[in-house]
Amino acid sequence: LIIPFADRIGRRRLFLVSVLGISVSTCVTAFTQSPAQFIACQIVVRMFLVTGSAVAIVIVTEEFPAEHRGWGIGMVGALAACGNGFGAILFAFIDRLPFGWRSLYAIGLAPLLLLPRFRRGVHETGRFEAHRRRRLSQGDTATGVTGWLRPLVDLARTHPLRAGGIALVGGLASMGTISVFQFIGYFTLTVHGWAPWEFSAMVFFGGAVGIIGNVVAGRLGDRVGRRYVGLAFLGSFPLFAWTFYRGPGWSLPLAWVMIVFCATAGTVVIRALSTELFPTSHRGTSAGWLSLVDTLGCAAGLALVGWGTRAPGDLARMTSLMAISVLAGALFLLLLPETNRRELEEISAEAD
Repeated sequence: LIIPFADRIGRRRLFLVSVLGISVSTCVTAFTQSPAQFIACQIVVRMFLVTGSAVAIVIVTEEFPAEHRGWGIGMVGALAACGNGFGAILFAFIDRLPFGWRSLYAIGLAPLLLLPRFRRGVHETGRFEAHRRRRLSQGDTATGVTGWLRPLVDLARTHPLRAGGIALVGGLASMGTISVFQFIGYFTLTVHGWAPWEFSAMVFFGGAVGIIGNVVAGRLGDRVGRRYVGLAFLGSFPLFAWTFYRGPGWSLPLAWVMIVFCATAGTVVIRALSTELFPTSHRGTSAGWLSLVDTLGCAAGLALVGWGTRAPGDLARMTSLMAISVLAGALFLLLLPETNRRELEEISAEAD
């Protein structure tokens, strides 16, 4: 509900507000005294995290040249994954850190300290500035609820089939990936008896290789096309998920690498299409639309895993089964227009 403001007040302003919100709410989480307080703080964290991530993708999409947009979006994903790796390192020392788990959240203060640098380094996109001038020249000065609703209405009115396609691809992919990723730690620690440091080592070192999928998918998407690259990687995801949960113990690290590789590669393609397929006037809203269906897909995936898990062995069966939905989502990519090496204005012109 916040992301559409990126199409009214600007990408830069909303991005900086999101960084501030992420930092403060993460740090406050370290001082919570009850489960309810913890949940409330984390809701705020997730809200700003989703908003900031979506707006960052919009900024890259609008600022990078057509032949390198996929690579730019892939690099954003790869750098974000490095943060996950850093978190995995901290988790390995959770029993030794001062104040235990609270230290993991207190470190959220770091982005706040860097905010002055972000303000100097992050500029408004040229495409949004041009759109704002055009909008004002036409007498569009709507603010408040009317201004907030307009990008939502434009998204539904101008490109309903594209929005529906993104919903199917993103929602189905999220259903499968969340089901597989959510229980990685639980599965290795309880079923295979790993120690926390062993799990952290797998996440860090295996993930460091797997996140290359971001850059590979971005580069390949720029050269041969988003749709077929996404189909190849997302279509392979169920195979490696099955290997992780149903294969021998020695295969876990190798399967993990490929799970991360395929998931990150597919995410790059979906994120790219969710912004490239829509005009500047509601490109931020389209990124928010993907975030919404992603959240709904995650909720549905976890609900189905919970519904189908009655005995200890059911978890491996259900996660492997849910991974097939990623392949289903990948097939819907073929129904969307190809966007690689095309200027945004050529892909989706503004409505008169």
